[in-house]
Amino acid sequence: MTVTYLKKADKTPETETASAQQVVTTMLGEIGANGESAVRAYAKKLDQWDGEIVVSRAEIERRSAEVPDQVRRDIDFAIKQVSDFALAQRRSLNEFSVGLHPGVTAGQRVLPVNVAGCYAPAGRYAHIASAYMGVATAKAAGVKTIIACSGPFRGGPMHPYLLYAFDRAGADVIMTLGGVQAIASMAYGLFTGQPADVIVGPGNKFVAEAKRTLFGKVGIDVFAGPSEVGVIADDSADAAMVASDLVGQAEHGHESPAWLFTTSRALAEQVMQRVPELIDKLPPTARDAAGSAWRDYGEVILCDTRDEVVEVSDRYASEHLEVHARDLDWWLDNLTSYGSLFLGEETTVAFGDKASGPNHVLPTKGAARYSGGLSVHKFMKTLTWQRMTRDGARDIGEVTARISRLEGMEAHARTADDRLAKYFPGTAFDLGEPVSV
Repeated sequence: MTVTYLKKADKTPETETASAQQVVTTMLGEIGANGESAVRAYAKKLDQWDGEIVVSRAEIERRSAEVPDQVRRDIDFAIKQVSDFALAQRRSLNEFSVGLHPGVTAGQRVLPVNVAGCYAPAGRYAHIASAYMGVATAKAAGVKTIIACSGPFRGGPMHPYLLYAFDRAGADVIMTLGGVQAIASMAYGLFTGQPADVIVGPGNKFVAEAKRTLFGKVGIDVFAGPSEVGVIADDSADAAMVASDLVGQAEHGHESPAWLFTTSRALAEQVMQRVPELIDKLPPTARDAAGSAWRDYGEVILCDTRDEVVEVSDRYASEHLEVHARDLDWWLDNLTSYGSLFLGEETTVAFGDKASGPNHVLPTKGAARYSGGLSVHKFMKTLTWQRMTRDGARDIGEVTARISRLEGMEAHARTADDRLAKYFPGTAFDLGEPVSV
């Protein structure tokens, strides 16, 4: 296998993890000990916010009135796309029962969690799409109570467009909180009295680390860090489009990797020339983020064959993976590790990020090797049940008693013994040798 790095990153998505862990551990400890007062202190210190945490119905309506009609229509359109896709996912989950043995019936129920926490980042951008990606999907799953959080926008209240998106998508409670303090508040049920069963949504390295640390106390969607993009391209690709899409995702933040996997040196060289030119033409905020991301995390990897590209791409397991190449069906059949796949030049990541339908909350840092992105499945519990007749318990009981004793678990065995003795008095069973030690 011949793989050549035409551009190698100085950093990896894991570079800053250790520092984030230390900060998050301290914050969660203080919030766990001091509750809402600690959250308010962090909100003021980190976001300069000392206003109301829970947004009132009157405030939602007042701020939503500031949203222009075209913006409303666009957000409503995107919410419907996400909702319709999520409802289709919900319909793919089936309850069933099956007879496994005479007198033994088992099955599964599919139920939503009771409380979901949905986070949308604030920071340098108004992440409108993240608001409805989480809330609309939880709503489609049938979650009873949806709590939504996002931070103040540039020192003021939550951005009105984001607030509108939360509300229209179906949030029951909306809180003006960002970062670790938002994740902790939803996990502990602060300000609402309703601890979340599941917390979802993208965020920076501190948000990602808070979710990772709290996993177990609550469920989470994915281990999601800074946004990533991988682009697969062959010599049929348009270098201008490839470069545009790499830059389009690099603007997410200073630590957002952008990777090109290609079989064409000529294309790679054109892309490497174009990317800095496109970054230089961005407005200041995006130029700063994309410039740092490309400099520190950008990579261009040249492979001899498309099979090698698949091997490299699957190892990186990109959050977003575009394919600008011939024979798109071949790539669909052979690629196995990605958060979401965008096939063909016409299908850019930005479409998925904002309005096409599949969810944009996706695994990063290689987690796509074993996990998919946010879906209704993350809000659902597959619960099993079983029921037996006494005749069914007879065969199952004998086997259970013998296996339990082979394991040395005498008390387990005796739960079977007791039933068999009650249901079939005077019948001799082979129950294995009792455990004596």
